[in-house]
Amino acid sequence: MTTRREAWPPGTPAWADITVPDLAVARAFYGPLLGWEFEVGGPEVGYYAQAFVDGRRVVGLGEPMGDDPAPPPAWCVYLATDDLAATVAAVAEAGGKEIVPAMPIMDFGSMAIAVDPTGAVFGVWEAASHTGWDVVDEPGSTVWCEVMSHDQPTAVAFYQEVFGYDVEDLSAPGFTYASLSLDGHPAAGVGGYGAQAGTAAQAAWTIYFAVTDTDASAAHVAELGGTVVSPPSDTPFGRMTIVSGPFGEVFALMGPASAS
Repeated sequence: MTTRREAWPPGTPAWADITVPDLAVARAFYGPLLGWEFEVGGPEVGYYAQAFVDGRRVVGLGEPMGDDPAPPPAWCVYLATDDLAATVAAVAEAGGKEIVPAMPIMDFGSMAIAVDPTGAVFGVWEAASHTGWDVVDEPGSTVWCEVMSHDQPTAVAFYQEVFGYDVEDLSAPGFTYASLSLDGHPAAGVGGYGAQAGTAAQAAWTIYFAVTDTDASAAHVAELGGTVVSPPSDTPFGRMTIVSGPFGEVFALMGPASAS
Protein backbone atom coordinates (compact mmCIF):
# COMPACT_ATOMS: atom_id res chain seq x y z
CA MET A 1 0.00 0.00 0.00
CA THR A 2 1.19 3.50 -0.84
CA THR A 3 -0.58 6.57 0.51
CA ARG A 4 0.37 9.97 -0.86
CA ARG A 5 -1.19 13.41 -0.54
CA GLU A 6 1.28 15.40 -2.60
CA ALA A 7 1.88 15.57 -6.33
CA TRP A 8 3.06 12.32 -7.90
CA PRO A 9 6.45 12.29 -9.64
CA PRO A 10 6.36 13.17 -13.35
CA GLY A 11 5.59 10.13 -15.48
CA THR A 12 3.79 8.29 -12.69
CA PRO A 13 0.13 7.38 -13.22
CA ALA A 14 -1.59 9.84 -10.92
CA TRP A 15 -5.30 9.74 -11.70
CA ALA A 16 -7.94 8.00 -13.76
CA ASP A 17 -11.48 8.88 -14.65
CA ILE A 18 -14.29 7.85 -16.92
CA THR A 19 -17.16 9.63 -18.64
CA VAL A 20 -20.36 7.58 -18.61
CA PRO A 21 -23.89 8.21 -19.89
CA ASP A 22 -25.48 7.49 -16.51
CA LEU A 23 -23.55 8.24 -13.33
CA ALA A 24 -26.13 6.53 -11.13
CA VAL A 25 -25.66 3.26 -13.01
CA ALA A 26 -21.87 3.57 -12.74
CA ARG A 27 -22.07 4.20 -9.01
CA ALA A 28 -24.39 1.21 -8.53
CA PHE A 29 -21.83 -0.99 -10.29
CA TYR A 30 -18.49 0.24 -8.97
CA GLY A 31 -19.61 1.01 -5.44
CA PRO A 32 -20.47 -2.57 -4.45
CA LEU A 33 -17.72 -4.08 -6.61
CA LEU A 34 -14.78 -2.08 -5.26
CA GLY A 35 -16.10 -0.65 -2.01
CA TRP A 36 -16.17 2.90 -3.30
CA GLU A 37 -17.98 5.76 -1.65
CA PHE A 38 -18.74 8.81 -3.76
CA GLU A 39 -18.57 12.56 -3.40
CA VAL A 40 -20.47 14.34 -6.17
CA GLY A 41 -19.45 17.88 -7.08
CA GLY A 42 -21.75 20.74 -7.94
CA PRO A 43 -22.77 22.26 -11.28
CA GLU A 44 -19.51 24.20 -11.49
CA VAL A 45 -17.70 20.87 -12.11
CA GLY A 46 -20.51 19.24 -14.08
CA TYR A 47 -21.48 17.07 -11.09
CA TYR A 48 -18.18 15.21 -11.46
CA ALA A 49 -17.95 12.47 -8.83
CA GLN A 50 -14.88 11.32 -6.97
CA ALA A 51 -14.65 7.82 -5.53
CA PHE A 52 -13.05 7.15 -2.16
CA VAL A 53 -11.81 4.09 -0.26
CA ASP A 54 -11.68 4.64 3.50
CA GLY A 55 -11.72 8.39 2.94
CA ARG A 56 -8.92 8.35 0.38
CA ARG A 57 -9.51 9.50 -3.17
CA VAL A 58 -9.05 6.86 -5.88
CA VAL A 59 -10.71 7.85 -9.21
CA GLY A 60 -13.24 10.15 -10.83
CA LEU A 61 -16.46 9.59 -12.77
CA GLY A 62 -18.55 12.05 -14.74
CA GLU A 63 -21.24 12.46 -17.35
CA PRO A 64 -20.77 14.16 -20.75
CA MET A 65 -20.85 17.94 -20.75
CA GLY A 66 -22.19 19.90 -23.71
CA ASP A 67 -24.07 18.69 -26.76
CA ASP A 68 -21.25 17.02 -28.68
CA PRO A 69 -21.52 13.23 -29.00
CA ALA A 70 -19.45 11.50 -26.34
CA PRO A 71 -16.97 8.77 -27.27
CA PRO A 72 -17.60 5.25 -25.97
CA PRO A 73 -16.93 5.09 -22.21
CA ALA A 74 -13.35 4.13 -21.37
CA TRP A 75 -11.08 4.61 -18.40
CA CYS A 76 -8.53 7.38 -19.01
CA VAL A 77 -5.20 7.10 -17.18
CA TYR A 78 -3.47 10.41 -16.40
CA LEU A 79 0.31 10.58 -16.18
CA ALA A 80 1.75 13.20 -13.85
CA THR A 81 3.80 16.17 -15.03
CA ASP A 82 5.25 19.23 -13.35
CA ASP A 83 5.20 21.21 -16.63
CA LEU A 84 2.12 20.56 -18.75
CA ALA A 85 3.15 22.82 -21.63
CA ALA A 86 6.53 21.13 -21.93
CA THR A 87 4.98 17.65 -21.79
CA VAL A 88 2.40 18.51 -24.47
CA ALA A 89 5.22 19.79 -26.67
CA ALA A 90 7.20 16.60 -26.03
CA VAL A 91 4.17 14.51 -27.00
CA ALA A 92 4.04 16.21 -30.39
CA GLU A 93 7.79 15.95 -30.92
CA ALA A 94 7.66 12.21 -30.18
CA GLY A 95 4.89 11.57 -32.70
CA GLY A 96 1.81 11.84 -30.50
CA LYS A 97 -1.03 14.33 -30.73
CA GLU A 98 -2.92 16.51 -28.27
CA ILE A 99 -6.65 15.84 -28.72
CA VAL A 100 -8.05 17.84 -25.79
CA PRO A 101 -6.05 21.06 -25.44
CA ALA A 102 -4.28 21.84 -22.20
CA MET A 103 -6.57 23.69 -19.82
CA PRO A 104 -6.79 24.67 -16.16
CA ILE A 105 -9.46 22.96 -14.04
CA MET A 106 -10.37 25.62 -11.49
CA ASP A 107 -7.71 25.53 -8.75
CA PHE A 108 -7.35 21.75 -8.97
CA GLY A 109 -4.64 21.63 -11.63
CA SER A 110 -4.26 21.54 -15.40
CA MET A 111 -4.90 18.72 -17.84
CA ALA A 112 -4.61 17.66 -21.44
CA ILE A 113 -5.65 14.53 -23.31
CA ALA A 114 -3.33 13.04 -25.92
CA VAL A 115 -3.01 10.03 -28.19
CA ASP A 116 0.24 8.16 -28.69
CA PRO A 117 1.53 7.21 -32.17
CA THR A 118 -0.09 3.77 -31.93
CA GLY A 119 -3.55 5.15 -31.10
CA ALA A 120 -3.77 4.82 -27.31
CA VAL A 121 -5.42 7.74 -25.52
CA PHE A 122 -4.05 9.00 -22.20
CA GLY A 123 -4.24 12.07 -20.00
CA VAL A 124 -1.59 14.34 -18.55
CA TRP A 125 -2.13 16.01 -15.17
CA GLU A 126 -0.22 18.91 -13.59
CA ALA A 127 -1.38 19.01 -9.99
CA ALA A 128 -2.30 22.04 -7.95
CA SER A 129 -4.80 21.53 -5.12
CA HIS A 130 -5.84 18.14 -6.58
CA THR A 131 -2.76 15.93 -6.40
CA GLY A 132 -4.39 12.84 -7.88
CA TRP A 133 -5.30 9.62 -6.16
CA ASP A 134 -4.39 9.34 -2.48
CA VAL A 135 -3.69 5.62 -2.33
CA VAL A 136 -2.57 2.76 -4.57
CA ASP A 137 -1.93 -0.97 -4.09
CA GLU A 138 -4.83 -1.41 -1.68
CA PRO A 139 -8.17 -3.13 -2.39
CA GLY A 140 -10.40 -0.74 -4.29
CA SER A 141 -7.50 1.37 -5.55
CA THR A 142 -5.26 1.22 -8.60
CA VAL A 143 -2.53 -1.42 -8.54
CA TRP A 144 -1.16 -1.14 -12.10
CA CYS A 145 -1.61 0.65 -15.43
CA GLU A 146 -0.45 -0.53 -18.82
CA VAL A 147 -0.86 0.30 -22.48
CA MET A 148 -1.39 -2.40 -25.09
CA SER A 149 -0.52 -1.79 -28.73
CA HIS A 150 -0.09 -3.51 -32.08
CA ASP A 151 3.26 -1.68 -32.37
CA GLN A 152 4.85 -2.14 -28.97
CA PRO A 153 8.35 -0.88 -29.89
CA THR A 154 6.92 2.40 -31.16
CA ALA A 155 4.83 2.79 -28.00
CA VAL A 156 7.84 2.09 -25.77
CA ALA A 157 9.99 4.61 -27.64
CA PHE A 158 7.27 7.26 -27.43
CA TYR A 159 6.68 7.04 -23.67
CA GLN A 160 10.39 6.79 -22.96
CA GLU A 161 11.07 9.94 -25.00
CA VAL A 162 8.24 11.94 -23.42
CA PHE A 163 8.64 10.90 -19.77
CA GLY A 164 12.22 9.65 -19.51
CA TYR A 165 11.42 6.14 -18.31
CA ASP A 166 13.97 3.42 -17.83
CA VAL A 167 12.84 0.40 -19.86
CA GLU A 168 13.14 -3.25 -18.87
CA ASP A 169 12.23 -5.77 -21.54
CA LEU A 170 10.23 -8.61 -19.99
CA SER A 171 9.34 -10.31 -23.27
CA ALA A 172 9.23 -14.08 -23.67
CA PRO A 173 8.19 -16.38 -26.53
CA GLY A 174 4.66 -15.37 -27.49
CA PHE A 175 4.67 -12.47 -25.04
CA THR A 176 5.88 -8.92 -25.74
CA TYR A 177 6.08 -6.62 -22.73
CA ALA A 178 8.24 -3.90 -21.20
CA SER A 179 8.21 -2.32 -17.77
CA LEU A 180 8.63 1.45 -17.54
CA SER A 181 10.40 2.62 -14.38
CA LEU A 182 11.28 5.92 -12.72
CA ASP A 183 14.19 6.03 -10.27
CA GLY A 184 14.07 2.26 -9.94
CA HIS A 185 10.33 2.10 -9.26
CA PRO A 186 8.02 0.44 -11.81
CA ALA A 187 5.54 3.01 -13.09
CA ALA A 188 3.63 1.35 -15.94
CA GLY A 189 3.83 -1.33 -18.60
CA VAL A 190 3.72 -1.49 -22.39
CA GLY A 191 2.52 -4.70 -24.00
CA GLY A 192 2.12 -5.90 -27.56
CA TYR A 193 -0.99 -7.60 -28.86
CA GLY A 194 -0.34 -11.10 -30.15
CA ALA A 195 -1.62 -12.31 -33.49
CA GLN A 196 -4.59 -13.93 -31.75
CA ALA A 197 -5.91 -10.49 -30.74
CA GLY A 198 -6.73 -9.58 -34.34
CA THR A 199 -6.99 -6.13 -35.82
CA ALA A 200 -10.17 -5.35 -33.87
CA ALA A 201 -8.16 -4.90 -30.66
CA GLN A 202 -7.38 -1.20 -30.34
CA ALA A 203 -4.36 0.36 -28.68
CA ALA A 204 -5.48 1.42 -25.22
CA TRP A 205 -4.46 1.95 -21.62
CA THR A 206 -5.86 -0.50 -19.08
CA ILE A 207 -6.24 0.24 -15.39
CA TYR A 208 -5.97 -2.57 -12.82
CA PHE A 209 -7.87 -2.31 -9.54
CA ALA A 210 -6.74 -4.31 -6.52
CA VAL A 211 -9.18 -6.79 -4.96
CA THR A 212 -8.93 -9.31 -2.13
CA ASP A 213 -10.43 -12.23 -4.08
CA THR A 214 -10.24 -12.17 -7.87
CA ASP A 215 -12.66 -15.04 -8.45
CA ALA A 216 -15.30 -13.62 -6.13
CA SER A 217 -14.90 -10.19 -7.69
CA ALA A 218 -15.27 -11.61 -11.20
CA ALA A 219 -18.50 -13.31 -10.16
CA HIS A 220 -19.66 -10.03 -8.63
CA VAL A 221 -18.97 -8.22 -11.90
CA ALA A 222 -21.45 -10.48 -13.67
CA GLU A 223 -24.02 -10.12 -10.89
CA LEU A 224 -23.79 -6.33 -11.13
CA GLY A 225 -24.33 -6.20 -14.89
CA GLY A 226 -20.77 -6.33 -16.18
CA THR A 227 -19.01 -8.97 -18.24
CA VAL A 228 -16.01 -11.19 -17.57
CA VAL A 229 -13.87 -10.78 -20.70
CA SER A 230 -10.98 -12.99 -19.59
CA PRO A 231 -11.56 -15.45 -16.71
CA PRO A 232 -9.37 -15.26 -13.59
CA SER A 233 -5.91 -16.71 -14.03
CA ASP A 234 -2.68 -16.71 -12.05
CA THR A 235 0.24 -14.58 -13.21
CA PRO A 236 3.66 -13.93 -11.65
CA PHE A 237 2.14 -10.79 -10.12
CA GLY A 238 -1.12 -12.18 -8.76
CA ARG A 239 -4.45 -13.55 -9.92
CA MET A 240 -6.07 -11.33 -12.54
CA THR A 241 -9.15 -11.05 -14.69
CA ILE A 242 -10.15 -8.69 -17.49
CA VAL A 243 -13.72 -7.46 -17.23
CA SER A 244 -16.01 -4.78 -18.61
CA GLY A 245 -18.47 -2.55 -16.83
CA PRO A 246 -22.10 -1.73 -17.60
CA PHE A 247 -21.15 0.55 -20.50
CA GLY A 248 -18.63 -1.80 -22.09
CA GLU A 249 -15.61 -0.11 -20.49
CA VAL A 250 -12.73 -2.53 -20.02
CA PHE A 251 -10.59 -2.75 -16.89
CA ALA A 252 -8.73 -5.39 -14.92
CA LEU A 253 -8.92 -6.76 -11.39
CA MET A 254 -5.86 -8.10 -9.59
CA GLY A 255 -5.75 -10.05 -6.35
CA PRO A 256 -3.46 -12.47 -4.53
CA ALA A 257 -2.42 -15.63 -6.37
CA SER A 258 -4.54 -18.69 -5.72
CA ALA A 259 -3.48 -20.89 -2.80
CA SER A 260 -2.73 -23.80 -5.09
